[in-house]
Amino acid sequence: MQSPKTPIQEIKDPLFDEKGIKFFVKRDDLNHPVVSGNKFRKLKYNLEQAKLEGHNTLLTFGGAFSNHIYAVAGAGASFGFKTIGIIRGEAHETLNPTLAFAQSQGMHLHYMDRETYRKKSEPEVLEQLESQFGKCYILPEGGTNQLAIKGCTEIISEIDQDFDVITCSVGTGGTISGLIAGLNGAKKLIGFSALKGDFLKTEVNVLLQEIGVDKLNNWSIQTDYHFGGYAKIKPDLIRFIREFERAHSIPLEPIYTGKMFYGLFDMIKNDFFERGAKIMAVHTGGLQGNAGFDFRD
Repeated sequence: MQSPKTPIQEIKDPLFDEKGIKFFVKRDDLNHPVVSGNKFRKLKYNLEQAKLEGHNTLLTFGGAFSNHIYAVAGAGASFGFKTIGIIRGEAHETLNPTLAFAQSQGMHLHYMDRETYRKKSEPEVLEQLESQFGKCYILPEGGTNQLAIKGCTEIISEIDQDFDVITCSVGTGGTISGLIAGLNGAKKLIGFSALKGDFLKTEVNVLLQEIGVDKLNNWSIQTDYHFGGYAKIKPDLIRFIREFERAHSIPLEPIYTGKMFYGLFDMIKNDFFERGAKIMAVHTGGLQGNAGFDFRD
């Protein structure tokens, strides 16, 4: 999987003029027609490793609306792998847009009850899956592992525009870990949590220790803009996404990127950033998730 260099787009807004801010968007939503954004980054080296180990089947895990399930199914079809999706919960007679797409790409959908799903990383569950499906290259839920982080570090090396602060959405912690490693202590990095709670910093620190990157203090995770938790949305968020897309012709989605951009605009409005600051926001894709939301005019 060759990583295309995605464009950097400066956006203008009266708020930025008022506060003296320069605002750029790293358009990783444009890096692949199906496996877009951080999912492309996370899968790149994993697919290379799967081929190196002689696997022809990818097996992974996710909920019924998982961007990761969608991406793995598309990647399998695009790069010559069979795919198996272990879906949390019970099967539904009518598939939602995410699962319908995954099935259309040839992914075999296997539903797992929630109690067993919570134990999906335990040896006995993995052995049961191997007995049922044979040897597969296993990708974790959300796609975050050391190879995924390696792919995300490359975002930094592609940026040839000067910036003071770089930002990204945070779910499983893989993308922000890659950005931290890529920065290696330079600049500032703010992650915007899509989940309720403050546990993500601990999880990111664990990921960083696993890749030998530690004791860097140039990053933080903002936890004030989750809108109630993962996949929770509110009218203010939807209104912002609509207005942002109309003003800047950049599509967002309400699970990750919408929350990050909302948070950035709110922080700029409240003078969190110094006058003259140059902000680089990484658009991590996930736009296919919009098919499950009816929020556009």
